[in-house]
Amino acid sequence: MKIFITMFLSVLTYSGFAQKPAGFDARNLKVTWELVDNNYKNTGKSLSRLILANSGNTALSSSWVIYFNAGDPRNLNQKNPDLKIEMVNGDFFKLYPNKAFKGIAAHQSAVLEVISRPLKNITDYPKGFYIAFNANPAKGILLAQENKTQINNAVKEKVIAQQIFNKNTEIKDIATDQLPPVFPTPLSYKKTAGSFTVNKEVKIITDPLFNKEADYLTNELNKVLGVKLLIATSGAKQVIVLKKLLLPTAEAYELKITPDQIFISAAGNAGIFYGIQSLKTLLPADSWTAVKQTIELPGIEISDAPRFGHRAFMMDIARNYQPKKQVLKVLDLLSLYKMNVLHLHFNDDEGWRIEIPGLPELTDLGSKRGHTLSEKDHLIPAYGSGPAANISSGSGYLTKADFVEILKYATLRHITVIPEFETPGHARAAIKSMDARYARLMKAGKKKEAEQYLLRDINDKSTYRSVQGWNDNVINPALPSVYNFITKITDEMVVMYKEADAPLNTIHFGGDEVPAGVWEKSPAVTALLKNDSSVGSVDEVWHYYFEKVNNILKARQLYLSGWEEIGLKKEKVNGVKKMVLDQRPVKENYHTDVWNNLAPNEDLAYKLANAGYKVVLTNVTNLYMDLAYNKSDQESGQYWGGYVDIDKLYDFIPLDYYKNQKEDESGELLTPGYFSNKVRLTENGKKNIIGIQAPLWSEIITNSDQFEYLLLPKIFGIAERSWASDPAWATEQDPEKSQILHKELWSEFLNIIGKRELPRLNAYAGGFNYRIPTAGINEKNGEITANVQLPGFIIRYTTDGTEPTKTSPVYNSGLTNNNLSIRVFNTAGRGGQTLKISK
Repeated sequence: MKIFITMFLSVLTYSGFAQKPAGFDARNLKVTWELVDNNYKNTGKSLSRLILANSGNTALSSSWVIYFNAGDPRNLNQKNPDLKIEMVNGDFFKLYPNKAFKGIAAHQSAVLEVISRPLKNITDYPKGFYIAFNANPAKGILLAQENKTQINNAVKEKVIAQQIFNKNTEIKDIATDQLPPVFPTPLSYKKTAGSFTVNKEVKIITDPLFNKEADYLTNELNKVLGVKLLIATSGAKQVIVLKKLLLPTAEAYELKITPDQIFISAAGNAGIFYGIQSLKTLLPADSWTAVKQTIELPGIEISDAPRFGHRAFMMDIARNYQPKKQVLKVLDLLSLYKMNVLHLHFNDDEGWRIEIPGLPELTDLGSKRGHTLSEKDHLIPAYGSGPAANISSGSGYLTKADFVEILKYATLRHITVIPEFETPGHARAAIKSMDARYARLMKAGKKKEAEQYLLRDINDKSTYRSVQGWNDNVINPALPSVYNFITKITDEMVVMYKEADAPLNTIHFGGDEVPAGVWEKSPAVTALLKNDSSVGSVDEVWHYYFEKVNNILKARQLYLSGWEEIGLKKEKVNGVKKMVLDQRPVKENYHTDVWNNLAPNEDLAYKLANAGYKVVLTNVTNLYMDLAYNKSDQESGQYWGGYVDIDKLYDFIPLDYYKNQKEDESGELLTPGYFSNKVRLTENGKKNIIGIQAPLWSEIITNSDQFEYLLLPKIFGIAERSWASDPAWATEQDPEKSQILHKELWSEFLNIIGKRELPRLNAYAGGFNYRIPTAGINEKNGEITANVQLPGFIIRYTTDGTEPTKTSPVYNSGLTNNNLSIRVFNTAGRGGQTLKISK
């Protein structure tokens, strides 16, 4: 029997307020993007049909322009097409008719063949289509859109389902009482006799040093017990004691539960806090679902401390915005699992998301996207944000008060917030905002004030195109006004952190992806090269810029953080310009977040650490959570750096990540000996690996559900790997023994996640929309067998073609029906994606 598995392409439909320019109602125009071929004539490009269907009784004339966001669409027929696609900037394109276009008659369609980069999953399709009529070009009207495919992906989906099944067969079910009691894995623990009863009679006894943590504990237990426990000065029984104890580090703690007392001991406030978090994870997973009168906690002794002092999550609120509420929710999640850094990406080409007093244009203009002919009021749409400003994730920002609240919330939870201002590239929103400020003040006759924060050389004729398609997104470091701007935003950050009584040790100033061609025809740069002999070439403007930024930070007792490029320089290697190690800033305490481990840069992080740079491992192939879980067409996410499921983060070995790297950035298996010629960490280099970071970039994230789907359960991998010591399989030298140990501990990890931590997150902090895995499927001799990645989750099925629900039959063993629909559910009855199986 031949089995096919299909996962149907979702349909995206948009609606908006329609007007009737020239008598045509835009509600009657529908856009369909239909994928025809994903490797057209073996070119590596996709072929699609763009269909404009007029369902109304009035013809659509040729007096219009349709705008949309996409990868790199181009007319298949470049010679005199009736409809022409043209890039505006970035991922923003327009479609317009030429003189030969006859319009679209009532109940007729126009079809255009388009080539573009391959559309590998549902997030690749063009989006955000809207129309502007020539009679009123400043008004954009959102259009209905549908995505289709002619490609039968059943065989591909079957292969993926089989691969999932094969991986899942290695996972063993482990009884909950046999699992480590807290997560992330502690240094050591020992179960003891008896149990402690948590109820409203319990008192909290604290050293005055830990008053804030005691208040936090009462508030957290109030969510479970429905009552705030009394903080007292004495007591011998039914007490939780927070006490000072000399331990090796401020983050180390000890937790001891006896029948009469719970002791949480630490040298510092952070250690006490982490002891409290471990106490919370000892509570039953359903403790946050409904108020409980009593909870029994079994006796235990835990001694624990983190491996790395920098355990980071990077949250991109620039490309698409996430509001304060979501940031606070993230802080609750990070703190529960003892992560201590939130890296906030505040700006990019597509948005500026933090209020800076004195520079209102940054948020008045730079925080909004929508239809515009001039960008005088807001930025052009990106990532499908559509024509209307302020109603989608394309618009929004944190006020100063919002950010101060976030800082206070984070500080109470012992999380440091690192603000990132992406410069000098990825800075279009800032550049356009300061252009608007310049225009406003020049109009008022205030030339000197207008030029105070200008970020571009107005006379610059340089031509370039960034990786994301922008030709005007790079700040010009030759302008003194640029450093006025850097100083201004730095000083405003200092003020906000001081108001929040939050620690500020560094500001991240980006440094990522500045394209070739910038500054080459800038009069300001030409003058700089002439007047400053230390800047020997246009390429050296890079070093000049970060040296000056670093000096601004040093004057405020701050150090510079950035992406790895801040420790690199351009140099000719065999006649070709390449980015190579720059030894000059090594002693400046630059902290580099190294994401690029793509070929041939797999060893870049280790090279920088060996040279003396402080390195936060941010390897794209293992730690980028915005990458899709797998190759399925139905999995949202990017894939330029590979595919990342929770196993990629769990398998990451920080000080020897070659050892367990199995795939390249294309998701293809690596050959034996692939890393044999790569640089290894020296002993001094190991000391410079200060932590690990997992980013979640937001290009494809337009709401909180999408955000949480990609965040969870992946975040558990980075939490475990940054806190816990190397597992036994990571240090075992014998490959076979290492593989056996890996299987055992991988099963243990997944049992903890599936049976305890994800069920906890059904309600904790309001509940999270974590991803529920797709079932693995195996077909043999006409029998269908299914399994699931997460023990404790339930597989349900139907045999009539309908979608399985939480009341559908539970799968227990092989099935032979040929019209199966199989779906995984969590303990709360929420289901994941459905696999449909037919002959």
